[in-house]
Amino acid sequence: MKQGRANPGEPGRIFLNLLILLFFLLFCFVLYLVRRPILRFTAESWIVEDPLDKADALIVLGDDNFYADRATRGVQLFREGKAPVIVASGRRLRPNAGIAELIEHDLVERGVPKDKIVRFTHDGDSTAEEAEALARFVAGKRWHSVIVVTSNYHTRRARYIFRRVFPQGMEVRVASARDGDFDPEHWWEKRKSIKELTQEFAAMLETVWELHGRSETRETTQSLVELRALNPQLVV
Repeated sequence: MKQGRANPGEPGRIFLNLLILLFFLLFCFVLYLVRRPILRFTAESWIVEDPLDKADALIVLGDDNFYADRATRGVQLFREGKAPVIVASGRRLRPNAGIAELIEHDLVERGVPKDKIVRFTHDGDSTAEEAEALARFVAGKRWHSVIVVTSNYHTRRARYIFRRVFPQGMEVRVASARDGDFDPEHWWEKRKSIKELTQEFAAMLETVWELHGRSETRETTQSLVELRALNPQLVV
């Protein structure tokens, strides 16, 4: 009875599989070593801030955190002369009270004169709904440029929404406020920070799906505004 011969190519296949496994383990090890720079880069690249020229108004978005970081950044920009007024935007919580009143209180407490604050109460349950309400409000004010102040991890999605929802010809710039609960250099070390960033990723996908076909000319207009800012003699 003949015994089966070993396949001549079998040792080569075993060696190749071991080599692939070795490279895979090496890749995982290198990835583990550089995980911190990668995670830090992920958060830092998600945060955006536009060049902040003087505007008609600053808009502090609602749902500020426990530390009032959005209001604090708005006050800083107001003191720098970036705009003559600040809009305190916020959801209605009661018939006669809401988040707008809280933000107004934070602004006054930090030194902004009350007559320089415009309280804006709305019933929106999302950034997109807040932007829709603010778009009508801003159009009524006949403003031509605004600076939207929001939390650092929220800036990219906020800019995407406002530049698509706001009227054509309106210059929209976004200012990033530091967040006491979200440090881009160590965000993966806190459960709350991980939750905030992953929720932003998911919300951004949903936002792109909802607004992807909307106001393409609005994006083009914004680009032309930025080009004119870089070169005032440009004629388009």
